[in-house]
Amino acid sequence: MILGVSARTLLDGKLEGIGWYTHEILSRMVAAHPEHEFVFFFDRPFDKSFVYGTNVLPVVVPPPARHPLLWFIWAEFTLPRALKKYGCEAFLALDTYIPTSKRTPTITIIHDLGFIHVPDHVPPLVRAYFNRFFRIFARVATRVGTVSEYCRQDIASRYDIAPERIDVVYNGIRDVFRPVTPETAHATRLEYTEGNPYFVFVGALQPRKNVEGLLRAFDVFKRNTGSKTRLVIVGRRAWLDKGIQNTFEEMTCKDDVVFTGYVDDQALARIVASAHAMTFVPLFEGFGVPAAEAMQCGVPVIASNTSSLPEITQGAALLVDPNDCDAIADAMARVDVDSILREELSCAGIERAKAFSWDASASKVWDMVLLSLHQR
Repeated sequence: MILGVSARTLLDGKLEGIGWYTHEILSRMVAAHPEHEFVFFFDRPFDKSFVYGTNVLPVVVPPPARHPLLWFIWAEFTLPRALKKYGCEAFLALDTYIPTSKRTPTITIIHDLGFIHVPDHVPPLVRAYFNRFFRIFARVATRVGTVSEYCRQDIASRYDIAPERIDVVYNGIRDVFRPVTPETAHATRLEYTEGNPYFVFVGALQPRKNVEGLLRAFDVFKRNTGSKTRLVIVGRRAWLDKGIQNTFEEMTCKDDVVFTGYVDDQALARIVASAHAMTFVPLFEGFGVPAAEAMQCGVPVIASNTSSLPEITQGAALLVDPNDCDAIADAMARVDVDSILREELSCAGIERAKAFSWDASASKVWDMVLLSLHQR
């Protein structure tokens, strides 16, 4: 079989979210199926590290698609011609975007419908594109995948699709996320918070992640408790982040907040594993990778009680209303002083994290590919 694959999100040094999902699944699929040929379609010059085997043919298909108009041109015009040129028998898009013609069996992963649930937190042109095309992608795809049962039901109900056409393919958790020694934790705290314990948030700094609410809650926590525990925020600046800056400037304890920006994989794992707790309270989440990574590290998790997070944490986190700053602050206070609670959450998180395997997810996606060929 010749399988065409979208490789647009494989960006050297810039893997985030869907990029990591694509990397982890494709690297395993290529290795597990050397008898098949994979044609990786990039939209710009690529790094050779993403050519995972001799059975991968990398192809650059212009234009560089980082704008809704260019997404449309890439998926509807240049990509279909490339699929035909290279004789692809099916096409896999782990980043959602597929041609809307039905000439080739297609498999798409729709990670979530956050643009519907929190529309004001998505740039208008991007939101318009998503609203127009995600429904079409879901309906024309031979098989649809998503990252949680919550999202499966959401996609099925909103797009009027039979749930049995949708497969749940969880994110896995990279092996780099694991508990660290007390010595490593101490050294990490010295590096980032002058030796003080800290809560950690990981994610792009965009409104949906509720960083503003977290900052306000942390301010309440500090005023109420006088704790020395700090807050470390790890992630790149994304869109519409002016509100985050304004909220930060209004804080009374801004000196106890550390913004690291984007950090490499090893540093990220060390920061997470050395934390007092993960504070991950987004307004909406399709899966919640940072929560899962913290659980595998044995780090207690405070998470939102909405969307997919109750499913993903499944009793291994302290759940709070993300719109209630006092509730988030109270959860911080409990975790900060209650060592028994921290130990319970740590043990429960390590156990729950075992449910998320990249090997299992890659195998599930491969099954979707094979099923799509039978359904053509």
